[in-house]
Amino acid sequence: MIKSSVKFLLYFVLLFSYELLPQPKELTVELIQTNKDFFGKNLSGVQWFSGGEKFSFLKRDSETKATAIYEHDVKTGDEKILVSGNDLKLKPGDKPFGIQNYEWLPNEKYILFTGTLPARSLKTGGAFYIYEIAKKKFFELASSEKTQQNASFSPDGEKLAFVRDNNVFVVDIQSKKETQITFDGSETLLNGNFDWVYEEEFSIINGIEWSPDSKRIAFWQLDQSQVPEIHIAKWDSLYLNFLDMRYPKAGTRGSSVKIGIAEIASPKITWVDLGKESDIYIPRIKFTADANLLAVQRLNRLQNKLDLLFADAATGKTKTVFTENDSCWIDINDNLNFLKDKKHFVWTSAKDGFEHIYLFDYNGKQIKQLTKGNFEVDKILGVDETNKEIYFTSNERSTVNSDLYSVNYESSKRNRITETKGSHKIDLSSNQKYFIDRYSNANLIASSYLYNTSGDKIRDLVVNDMAAFKDYNLSPVEFFRFKTTDGVELDASIIKPANFDPSKKYPVLVNNYSGPGSKTVTDAWGSLWFQMLAQKGYIIFALDNRGTGGRGEAFEKMVYKNLGYWEVNDQIEGAKYLASLPYVDANRIGIWGWSYGGYASALTLAKAPDYFKAAIAVAPVTDWRYYDNIYTERYMSTPQLNPKGYETSSVMTYADQLRGKLLLIHGTADDNVHFENSVALAAKLVAENKPFQSMFYPEKNHGIFGGKTRLHLYQLMTEFILNNL
Repeated sequence: MIKSSVKFLLYFVLLFSYELLPQPKELTVELIQTNKDFFGKNLSGVQWFSGGEKFSFLKRDSETKATAIYEHDVKTGDEKILVSGNDLKLKPGDKPFGIQNYEWLPNEKYILFTGTLPARSLKTGGAFYIYEIAKKKFFELASSEKTQQNASFSPDGEKLAFVRDNNVFVVDIQSKKETQITFDGSETLLNGNFDWVYEEEFSIINGIEWSPDSKRIAFWQLDQSQVPEIHIAKWDSLYLNFLDMRYPKAGTRGSSVKIGIAEIASPKITWVDLGKESDIYIPRIKFTADANLLAVQRLNRLQNKLDLLFADAATGKTKTVFTENDSCWIDINDNLNFLKDKKHFVWTSAKDGFEHIYLFDYNGKQIKQLTKGNFEVDKILGVDETNKEIYFTSNERSTVNSDLYSVNYESSKRNRITETKGSHKIDLSSNQKYFIDRYSNANLIASSYLYNTSGDKIRDLVVNDMAAFKDYNLSPVEFFRFKTTDGVELDASIIKPANFDPSKKYPVLVNNYSGPGSKTVTDAWGSLWFQMLAQKGYIIFALDNRGTGGRGEAFEKMVYKNLGYWEVNDQIEGAKYLASLPYVDANRIGIWGWSYGGYASALTLAKAPDYFKAAIAVAPVTDWRYYDNIYTERYMSTPQLNPKGYETSSVMTYADQLRGKLLLIHGTADDNVHFENSVALAAKLVAENKPFQSMFYPEKNHGIFGGKTRLHLYQLMTEFILNNL
């Protein structure tokens, strides 16, 4: 009796002591979406001065409460307001100007201010305003009721080219005199800008290129009159309105393309000879260091042959500098840099199995390969021709990391500049002496630091610590590799539940994107939603399946003409690995993803019902015949040439096998992956009498955001996981 009383007293004391201890706070969807402390502070709008010893950035002015342009001196660390919202008034009494986007002109006499338009990346638009630094004068340079976009400075900083109503114009900044270059622009004939699919799949926005002597501009002309038109219902009126757009689906005709070169003084247009084949793409053009030579990249329809052409700016005649061929596809990037000697250029190619840097002469002769090994070069950031150093980012340290490197193009000596493991997003100065490093890792929110290119830190710029999360008991992200049953090692990551107990069994949510060339397993700050689910007792797992990027051509391109196969195969391998862990409940493994990840999630649930209990598919492609021609044909060829591949890659083909719980989500105004994809899958599942849940978001696009939409979406997905996994 006495022993029982002692035990009870001890239990009571321990319970009381536990209740007095501070308990970890719980994350919620609303908190994740609204708590600004969780987002951290950013260094925004950074632009380096031409000398490279200063940079400007945007910050709220505490006095005027408006956004201002600040200047940061690299050597001293001094910061001051350069231009405030109060400086930007067209007439006295105006409200402070709201800065959306600003750009220095090359001579740094002026700053351009523009609005922005919806696009894959920054797209200037609206009226264009100029601030003259010396005179502190603010004026409107060009405005119109018609759509204006793609402002582009001349290298001498005296003129601005832009597109108005699909025609190209040039305006002299001092005189404000406008010169119209093209006159045939229309809804279907685009001069100096791009159709939807070029912007989306070639990641290109501005269709104007200046010659280095500022005497000419080159521009794209796209004719989309033969591209099929689609109509997306807007659901905003009694009888409906529609968003009409040209969208070339797989196997259908895309825009025809021409490249014009205009002399500003004339203006005379010379059309570049692109060859006899018209069913081609021109994903990049760029003037060489010689103002009379325009470099043109010509890609065939199947995207497995890339020609680098040099065009004579006066005549339009072209010569082929070299040609690259591939048995699958060739990726397009911006890693073409012409040296000032007008004899050599730097280029990246995956021709040896990994993306590497090469030095060529103007005749197309390869001088040397500058990087080599089982790693990938990502971006060339700049070339220091005085010291013959090329600065670039690469995953040489690890396929989950990103670092800054340099390589000397005479000695080929390579040097890693960034030291700390994680992800380094680099903004290199114009003189290649300094860089801003936006660094994060999977367990540390991003901060910004200033370094010199020897790797020495100069100072902290914007530092975010983990103080905002200290009471939330976040779980660490762990990285590792596991071996598949056929002997291939895959990158993976895992987040274990808060207060993890290895003697218990936990359900798992697999996070995936899975698309060609993508990376999900990266050592970078990620989603707090996963941490919230970990607090609720879920393991979060991710793997980079065969077909994803960073591991060379053989690993990535084995998915060619057969999308979906290796993605599902390796997700099954991941489920088998998870099932081998003593703390995983193999009967409660689910998968989720967005866009390509939504496709892979729905396909995996349908094809692998023995391994996956539930799936969330957000904005998924469900049949590749519904998606655009550039992306789809790059990886699948055309439906006409690969009908079997399109059939076996379709989610609809396996709809009759569905046994798990599926949540299908889509925005009705998605102009990227059309709502049609989810409707078609829903129709097929109904025809097969397969139960599923769905949610559509009226008039929301591919990102499904605006107002409380994201809050609603993530609450919906959370409830689905809690109820079905």
